Amino acid sequence: MPDIVITEFMDEGPVEELKAGYDVHWDKTLCDKPEELKALLGDAVALIVRNRTQVTDDILSAGPKLRVLGRLGVGLDNVDVPACERFGVKVCPATGSNNVSVAEYAICAMMMLLRGSFYAKDDILAGKWPRTGNVGLEARGRTLGLLGFGMIGQSAARMARGLEMEVIAHDPHVPGDAQGWKLAERVSLDDLIARSDILSVHVPLLPETRNLIDAAAMARMKKGSFLINTARGGVIEEDDLIAALKSGQIGGAALDVFADEPLSQEGAAKFAGVPNLIMTPHISGVTEESSAAISTITVANVLRELEGVS
Repeated sequence: MPDIVITEFMDEGPVEELKAGYDVHWDKTLCDKPEELKALLGDAVALIVRNRTQVTDDILSAGPKLRVLGRLGVGLDNVDVPACERFGVKVCPATGSNNVSVAEYAICAMMMLLRGSFYAKDDILAGKWPRTGNVGLEARGRTLGLLGFGMIGQSAARMARGLEMEVIAHDPHVPGDAQGWKLAERVSLDDLIARSDILSVHVPLLPETRNLIDAAAMARMKKGSFLINTARGGVIEEDDLIAALKSGQIGGAALDVFADEPLSQEGAAKFAGVPNLIMTPHISGVTEESSAAISTITVANVLRELEGVS
C-alpha cells in the first residue's frame, strides 16, 4: 500500500522528489474512481488532489493514517475542510502559485471582450471584410472592478494600472490599511457594481458569495458592461447572466468556471447561441509556469507536514 496517493495531474519532477523518500501511487484518473481511491488509502499518510477529487468524509474514513492533504491549487470547494479537521488532516493549498496566471487571463479576457473583433474569423473566411461591425473599445480610461482583492485581484490591479485604467475593488476581508489598497480604490459592493465597466470576480464560493452576481446585481450594472469569472462558477447566477447577455444589459462575458464542472449536456445546451460569450474549461490558473509552481509548492507543503522539511 502506498504512503502517498496522487489523484490528478502534476509536474513529474516534484513527484520524483516524493518518490525519493516514500512509496507514491500516482494515477491522473483516480479523481474519477472514488472506490479505487479509497482502496489505496489504507496506509497512506498523504493525499494530493487538484480540483476534481471530492475529498469527503467517506474518502477520509478510508485513510486512517492520513496526516496531510496537498491541494494542487488554491480553491477548497472540493474539500470538506471541517471533515479534515475532525480526522486530524492538515489541508495545504498551494497559496500564491497561480496569481499571475489567473490575473493575466482576466486581463486578456477583458481586452478580448472590449475589442469584440475576435469573433470575426468565420466572416473573414467566408469572404467578408466586416471592419465597420468590429469597432471595439479601449481599456484606457475605463473602470475595472475587482470583486475580491486578494493576491490575484491585486495582481490584476497592477496590470490594469499599467493600461491606464481606473481600478476599484471590494473585499471586506482585506483591512483598510493593507498595502494593496494603493493599487485600487476601496469601494462598497453597490458602488463596485454600479461603477465598473468590467467586473472581474476573484472571491471563493461561500454561502455569502453564492449567486452574489444575480439578475438584480446585473440590472444595476452599466448597460453593455462586461463580466469575467475566473473564481468559482456559483458566484454568478448563470441563467441570469444568459438572459442579461441576450438582452444586451451585459455586453459580454468570459467564464472560465461553471456551477457544475464539467458541463453536463443540459448545462452546455443552455449556453448554446448565447452572444458575446467566451468559455474556457477552468484553465485560467493553468500555465506551464503556474503548474510547475503549484506542484513544487504542494510537495514542499506535504514534506513539511510529514517530516519538517521546509
